[in-house]
Amino acid sequence: MARPSKFDRNEALDLVTEVIRTGGYEQASVKALSERLGISRSSFYNAFGSREELFAEVITRYAATAPDAPLYGHVTGSILPLLHGVLRNICRIRSADPEGRGCIIVNSISELCPSPVDPAPLLTRLAVSSTSRIEGLLQLAHEQGEIDSNANVHALALALQNLMIGLNVLSKVVRDEGDLWLLTETTLRGLGLFPAKAPNDRNHRNIEARI
Repeated sequence: MARPSKFDRNEALDLVTEVIRTGGYEQASVKALSERLGISRSSFYNAFGSREELFAEVITRYAATAPDAPLYGHVTGSILPLLHGVLRNICRIRSADPEGRGCIIVNSISELCPSPVDPAPLLTRLAVSSTSRIEGLLQLAHEQGEIDSNANVHALALALQNLMIGLNVLSKVVRDEGDLWLLTETTLRGLGLFPAKAPNDRNHRNIEARI
């Protein structure tokens, strides 16, 4: 059976994203998702292939609009203000979500990794790639004289990745933006990554991100 003519893929992906984000991947069976979408199982497979393929599409789509997305595009200029703005935005977005849903990628890593079974390897690759990207940005900051010449860039990248993951988890129970930012600022200063001239609220509010 072909998928319904009124099937809206973007709306379907939005719904699936929230189902997985709030209930977890294991609860999002083909049967459960088909029922939520109002389509048959055959229509589900016609539309998305497998559940694993659908998950990969959902994650790729989400990553492009996540609060840390500005780190993975074309970057010019100073690095530390960019990191400051992204982290500030994570604190704002996560604390503003009344349901405290967090990040679907972080939630899924906590649920599924480590495992050799799909889709866990996809999440592992995303995490490793993200850390490598952050390390590359910090290396550029190092070359531009923004951080201490003796800094261990690899260690700093791991610490920043840990901070971003931690914020997404902690925001589920610490709902105050000020407290999330206090933790973040303290960590950045301790790592020597707080910009000499931090962006003001207007600047980091301009970083577009999706809850």
